[in-house]
Amino acid sequence: MIKVLLLEDDPTLSKTLIKYLGSQDIEVSWAKNGEEAVDMSYDNHYDLYLFDINVPLLNGIDLLSSLREAEDFTPTIIISALQDIISVTKGFIAGADDYVKKPFDPEELLVRIKAKTAQLKTRLSIKDIEVDTKKREVYQGGKLISLGEVQKNLLISLMQNHPNPVVKEELLLLLEKPTALALRVNIAKLKKNLGLEITSVRGVGYKI
Repeated sequence: MIKVLLLEDDPTLSKTLIKYLGSQDIEVSWAKNGEEAVDMSYDNHYDLYLFDINVPLLNGIDLLSSLREAEDFTPTIIISALQDIISVTKGFIAGADDYVKKPFDPEELLVRIKAKTAQLKTRLSIKDIEVDTKKREVYQGGKLISLGEVQKNLLISLMQNHPNPVVKEELLLLLEKPTALALRVNIAKLKKNLGLEITSVRGVGYKI
């Protein structure tokens, strides 16, 4: 079960998320203010943090900055009604992994939570393909198959973020010689080798 720490002072939204995410096998611990969230983060292990910004006693961005300084790198999604570019930028500078603007659809948040927590898993699977990220082994139909390191890195990144796309810039970092052409060629090889449906998302990147 995925364990999430929710920092949110809106009781209606909090109770809605607790109920909905609970039905998706996600256990939510609720902190109503920043100080309470500090104590809970030190006393428990969580797979992901969901932090609002404007909460009593200690705001979500300052809390996240403090956690990162304490070498707590738990994946964090900011959920906030603040939609200006300055607030969004501050969230990412503080160490946020994602930023969801209120109001949002709980289903959208669920997709983002699964994408972030999937990166913590040592085994990923889509259709008949399974990847052991710790051993860096790829299996298809239960059989170990051989892939080059570049294609293996691309596959892991795409599977960790599924069903969301991975931005082009992030995928380019996985190449030995990062060019748009090299990325297209490697994606094409990956599709051919595994029979996967990998599609280009215009202006964003690629997704499985």
